[in-house]
Amino acid sequence: MAIAAASSSAATTTDHTHTRICPLCEACCGLEIRTRTSAEGTAIVSIRGNDADPFSHGYLCPKGVALKDLHEDPDRLRQPMRRRADRSGFDPIGWDEAFEEIARRLPPLRAQFGADTVALTIGNPASHKIGLFSYFPHLARALGTRNLFSASTLDQMPKQLACGLMYGHWLSVPVPDLPRTDLFLCLGANPMVSNGSLWTSPDYRGKAKAMRARGGRIIVIDPRRTETAQAADEHLAIRPGGDVFLLLGLLHTVFEEGLVTLGRMADHVEGLDALRAAVADFPPERGAAHCGISADAQRRLAREFATTPKAVLYGRFGTCTQRFGSLNSWLIDALNIVTGHFDTEGGLMFPKAAAFAANTMGRPGQGKGVATGRRQSRVGKAPEVMGEFPISCLAEEIETPGDGQVHALITVACNPVLSAPNGARLSRALDGLDFMISLDPYINETSRHADLVLPPPSPLEDWHYDMVFAQLSWRNHARWSGPVMPTDPDANADARAGESPSSEAPRAEWQTLLRLAAIVAGQPADADLQAFDDAALRAELKRQTGDHAEAIFAMLEGGAGPARWLDLGLRSGPYGDGFGAKPDGLTLKQVRAAPNGIDLGELQPRIPEVLRTASGRIELAPPALLADLVHADAALRHPTGDELLLIGRRETRSNNSWMHNLPVLAKGRDRCTLLVHPDDAARAGLADGQSARLSNARGSLIAPITLSPDMRPGVVSLPHGWGHDLTGSRLSVAARHPGVNMNLLLDDDARDPISGTSILSGIPVRLSAAAS
Repeated sequence: MAIAAASSSAATTTDHTHTRICPLCEACCGLEIRTRTSAEGTAIVSIRGNDADPFSHGYLCPKGVALKDLHEDPDRLRQPMRRRADRSGFDPIGWDEAFEEIARRLPPLRAQFGADTVALTIGNPASHKIGLFSYFPHLARALGTRNLFSASTLDQMPKQLACGLMYGHWLSVPVPDLPRTDLFLCLGANPMVSNGSLWTSPDYRGKAKAMRARGGRIIVIDPRRTETAQAADEHLAIRPGGDVFLLLGLLHTVFEEGLVTLGRMADHVEGLDALRAAVADFPPERGAAHCGISADAQRRLAREFATTPKAVLYGRFGTCTQRFGSLNSWLIDALNIVTGHFDTEGGLMFPKAAAFAANTMGRPGQGKGVATGRRQSRVGKAPEVMGEFPISCLAEEIETPGDGQVHALITVACNPVLSAPNGARLSRALDGLDFMISLDPYINETSRHADLVLPPPSPLEDWHYDMVFAQLSWRNHARWSGPVMPTDPDANADARAGESPSSEAPRAEWQTLLRLAAIVAGQPADADLQAFDDAALRAELKRQTGDHAEAIFAMLEGGAGPARWLDLGLRSGPYGDGFGAKPDGLTLKQVRAAPNGIDLGELQPRIPEVLRTASGRIELAPPALLADLVHADAALRHPTGDELLLIGRRETRSNNSWMHNLPVLAKGRDRCTLLVHPDDAARAGLADGQSARLSNARGSLIAPITLSPDMRPGVVSLPHGWGHDLTGSRLSVAARHPGVNMNLLLDDDARDPISGTSILSGIPVRLSAAAS
């Protein structure tokens, strides 16, 4: 009997192996996920790296296995939530009821106050969701609001601005060709933890190890001896905020000592003489005290970089989130260009994405370029960049009465109360809104203020293709992920009972966004989404192909939603079949049939084809950036102080705040500690593990300290994304270890004025013992 029972049980159990792109960070590693389906439902058995993935080759960081925790998290919402009238909490409601409420409340606000009364924000998780990223523009266009905000102005906007001005498009971002370089200079970045940022490069550790094994060298420039610096050949401890003076000193040396090597770029650059003149007043000696690196060390670094045939300089988050973030981003690329380390093996090179990359569309080698400052924010007069305003302006736009005041807000996959400066002010402002909708899987520090929270399905319940990160990848590829788990948690039970799946199953994110867009456009809450989607696609095809629109529409595969847009992007892309013109070219069907993805090869030179500037050349001296050098010059005229400076940091297990709610990532030691050099701790009378008070004019906080000789003396570090102790949030695991929010010490008016990016690094603070 026991044998028969076991045999019967085995017959009702089925194991499946799925390949998947990890959506938890920019590395986009390939996963192999094994599931088991039985009478009780479908369960995740294991998650490991996919050895057959041509992009990540089996690499997996600790975040990948956390997908199981995310999928099963009891705090993750499975249906819409509506805030109670007395604001005491939330109750679940149906999707139809949620959309009916939106149709009742949102259009009248727009009719009363105008289109700008609705603000729209989007966070970085959207970059990992093709449904969100491809359909967010539908909602933005339908709203017609100028009040658009994103996490970009807390992160990478200076880089995108510099690339837009130099190469003609915001996403024409060159990346290091690490596998073929001999000298890697890493400034203000920690790819050992991030595996690249604006550089999708899984297993940086393995690539760096291989590089050093063949005789290559790595030099890291950072205020902290980071994980990347610990595995490098040399570490230079720069003073926070001093990056611009180091970069100017390096460029000055290159010009002064005749180390310019343009190579084939000589025929493709504009503004070399203007750049030379611009850096003439910034010798290394002048900026040494402000960057904390001696003039001799700067000159040695410039010579070594310029004379190494295959070398690359890469800078990221730390270079962007400071006063001169836009200058830093520009000067990094300019230094690579004038030393011959650009668009060539081992230097900075441009990926060539299979779909959606603007620098593969239209006329190659020339375009309209980019424009900024086409309008200003209503209150702070901050210039628009990339179609949006700084997210640090959101609170004042809600608080300040007058024409264009924000009365309603839609947040999409973002948590600015925790991630933006002066979150306490924003939190108070959100409570003054007339209506707020959050598209989010959690009731977090921001969505707790919403009237309605509309959740997405689990990432494992949806299919995916990387729209964004294929444009930033270390190697060209095309990869598609199918869903791993049933969409509806009750789908198995319903199927066994012979019933249809629950009507309250999570909606695909593109459906939610399109439904909101339809409501804004005046459609009823139950309008036909298929017809609405068809009309949008036909209009885009008409714009792109004119009289061929209907024929191409009929050829597209995938049904309603982003799949048809993906088929269009792939077939019209640089590797596509051209709708039959190239029979061996890519199509959605072909990419879906390759479970491990399709390798499209190493990065190749793309200048001038990649350019979309009006001149058809690389703009080495954009006027807006040249003009900001006046302020850098002025900063050098003021002596450096001896104040303690605060910088942030991220760790592999906590790239985003919601990851603090996943048990497999939250376990272990306390990660929200203040790193302090022993000398600084001694001066403040503090010991390792003791609670310390960190304060400035903005506020104060208390955190346990960890003594760290890896910190530059005079610099302390707190991680971003903590502070899970706010009333009303439903993040039970994170609440047990809330940490502190360093953004309480940040000024929401302090920004890089060109890009609008908040200053998150080099913040003056005072350190003292916490009162007992």
